[in-house]
Amino acid sequence: MTVEHTREVPPAGRRERSRRRMHDNLYTAALELFAEQGYDGTTIDHITERADVARGTFFNHFQKKEDLVTTWAEHRRRSLEGAMEDALALENDVTVQLERCMTTLADFNEAEQDLTRVMLTAWVKSGQPLLEEPHYAGSVFTQVITAGQARGEVAADIDPLLAGNLLRDAYLGLLYRWTQEPESRAPLHVELRALLRITLTGILSYAQRG
Repeated sequence: MTVEHTREVPPAGRRERSRRRMHDNLYTAALELFAEQGYDGTTIDHITERADVARGTFFNHFQKKEDLVTTWAEHRRRSLEGAMEDALALENDVTVQLERCMTTLADFNEAEQDLTRVMLTAWVKSGQPLLEEPHYAGSVFTQVITAGQARGEVAADIDPLLAGNLLRDAYLGLLYRWTQEPESRAPLHVELRALLRITLTGILSYAQRG
């Protein structure tokens, strides 16, 4: 008979808490400035001045300004995964789960329209879409499709990873266009639902399919 011991994660020490606060302070100051004066118009000196720290402190937390864009993208991905965690545990139809995912993405972006436009543009210009790890690029979409396939709702010959990345790529393309056309755009959640409908049903008429 064996006894298993649960290893508890020790609480962060004072130095680590201070480091995290400084990191968050710099990150928050940067996002505020990006929203106010644009990414290109904001320098590291502007950020450290807003955060009220020495310039060298910035480099204790970020190697370059572009790292703030990477951090923003990672936060968005984690927020989506957190918001979808409970939903993925439910035995909902794959269509319902994908619609919930698109609604969550729309809520994130519509709540921060100006910041999303600035950060998404900087993310694209910095080449981040080409550097992103392929295994998590469309991870939430892939999880939904994989679960749907196991329930028989998705065709057995569909590659969930390929399908997940396809949805992710379509979402990002639509989001980029949406942020660049503020005068003529429809609400994001409307466009994302239309994108999902086309993805799930295809573009051929029923007569053409037959």
